Amino acid sequence: QVQLVESGGGPVQSGGSLRLSCAASGDTRKTACMGWFRQAPGKEREGVATFNVAYGGTDYVDSVMGRFTISRDNTENALYLQMNNLKPEDSAIYYCAASYDRRWNCAIVRGAYNYWGQGTQVTVSS
Repeated sequence: QVQLVESGGGPVQSGGSLRLSCAASGDTRKTACMGWFRQAPGKEREGVATFNVAYGGTDYVDSVMGRFTISRDNTENALYLQMNNLKPEDSAIYYCAASYDRRWNCAIVRGAYNYWGQGTQVTVSS
């Protein structure tokens, strides 16, 4: 199993930046994919970006392309999300996720991930 703990959220003004971190522990050797998801009040949890641990490949949803960057530090078992040019619609609880399953090819699909952190709140004011 993998335990995930997010940090780095907080309030920020529109156009600002934040860097989210996710510390992974437990049996991280089996991790195939990691990702960031978010959930705004009254909305379903949606994918933001994913990272293929084996190949280093990344994927993003269109709404964050060019503004967000996902990265991973293998030595520290940490996942990051650099968020630039933030918009009020980016406000949400951001969750770190991990999966041992390679069959989904690290798709940005909630059901492909079975390990989740508690989330960190990001609030963007206009």
